[in-house]
Amino acid sequence: MDSGPIVVGVDGSAPSLAAVTLGAEQAGSWGRPLRLVHAFVWPYFRVPLDPPVGGPPDSGLRNQADRLLTEAVDRARAAAPGVPVTGEVVTGFPAPVLIAESERAATVVVGDRGLGGFAGLLVGSVTVQLAAHAHCPVLVARGRTEPSGPVVVGVDGSPGGAAAIGFAFEVAAARRVELAAVHAWTHPTAREPGDMLPPVHDPELARGEEERLLAEALAGWREKYPQVPVRARLVRAPTRRTLVEASRRAGLIVVGARGRGPFSGLVLGSVSQAVLHHAECPVAIVPHADQAGNPEPGAT
Repeated sequence: MDSGPIVVGVDGSAPSLAAVTLGAEQAGSWGRPLRLVHAFVWPYFRVPLDPPVGGPPDSGLRNQADRLLTEAVDRARAAAPGVPVTGEVVTGFPAPVLIAESERAATVVVGDRGLGGFAGLLVGSVTVQLAAHAHCPVLVARGRTEPSGPVVVGVDGSPGGAAAIGFAFEVAAARRVELAAVHAWTHPTAREPGDMLPPVHDPELARGEEERLLAEALAGWREKYPQVPVRARLVRAPTRRTLVEASRRAGLIVVGARGRGPFSGLVLGSVSQAVLHHAECPVAIVPHADQAGNPEPGAT
């Protein structure tokens, strides 16, 4: 993790205000400053931004944006009194603005839905775009919030998954809670691209390989964060279902942006999408280490 701020996207909706609280608490536990950003799209539509002639001086779209941001700043300061909080109205559409912010942020926090889009969607389009393209971890406020609950991380043994494990350990250490590392499998896992797997396998032998995969994925991080209690779970079941079920008892669930699935070209993997849409607690989507610049444990 770099030294950047925690950035929260705000639009005045209830989910975004929940994101402000979550972001403030995260900034407090990490000792980071908090930056609140409101994407102001109206200049692109060539509509009047200032109060109409003869109207109340505090009316108009620009004043509305300023009030929205002030409300969010006040909420953040109430949630985490010791955290330095700044706010800015930035001209642009929400997804591009927040993706640009992610280049300098430690984490970007958003609600699962905003004011725009289609009410029937489980998760808003801005949140999905950000989760797919951000340069840093994206924390999505959804479901119930229970910071004292365990941090659950999905482990698949992929090289990119190390960034998700590292983020989960850092959050668990800051919150002083247990880390539950879950590796779900239904068949032997290829370790490297192009690995050939036998059409028939010995279940006991395969389980031993999956146990080794889980242990190896956690080994370096256990050494780096010895203060974090770790509970490793190996489950023979579909990954998406297992992680969504685990979210019912978690304070946060962490997954990589994409893992070892069959469609490696997807920006956001199917497991990540399932957790983002169906988890019952806040979700962190962590990009690959090469995309986000996160080191492996012990790297300099």
